[in-house]
Amino acid sequence: MTADVRWAIAWMRDTAAKIAEHKAELTTLDREIGDGDHGENLNRGFTALLAKLDELTSEPATVGEVFKLAATTLMSTVGGASGPLYGTAFLRAAKAADTPELTPADVVAVIESALGGLVLRGKAAVGEKTMIDAWTPALEAAKAAEAAGSDAGEVLRAAADAAAQGALDTIPLKATKGRASYLGDRSMGHKDPGAASTALILESAAHTVN
Repeated sequence: MTADVRWAIAWMRDTAAKIAEHKAELTTLDREIGDGDHGENLNRGFTALLAKLDELTSEPATVGEVFKLAATTLMSTVGGASGPLYGTAFLRAAKAADTPELTPADVVAVIESALGGLVLRGKAAVGEKTMIDAWTPALEAAKAAEAAGSDAGEVLRAAADAAAQGALDTIPLKATKGRASYLGDRSMGHKDPGAASTALILESAAHTVN
């Protein structure tokens, strides 16, 4: 499968399945250093997105249209910080995906735009134990893969693998942003739930394109 409109829809559907499968895990991670609702909130949002996709009467013309639908749905249904953050990420990604099929360079632009939206909305930086710590290495890996001549699927795989490692790398970090920062040193030793959900979302992107 190429990184086209059908892939974008498959990505959203697969993400919904992964979030549902890992809902309890994400909730546990968030309970350890946050509000304890990350898994439940994301599951509600992506379940709503599935319903929106089922209601489509025609295939969207561009990948960006799929991302925009994801953005608006998540913003309106996901509570806490996750809805605005992921909604902004997909909204920015939509602007970089105004095409029926993504080239490797387009994939990089989508990830870069999503990360830019997250930084703008969350005011976070690398090393603060947030989802930025998964998205940033994902972008770096995507850029390297694209520069090496990889196809869109390979760029997505590189990004997904880097995000997974980035999520693991948040475990020893001390949170300095968001609710987890209130815990100080007690936030160390726990994986950031936002980084964990980022890894799941990007894994779905790579899985469905390949």
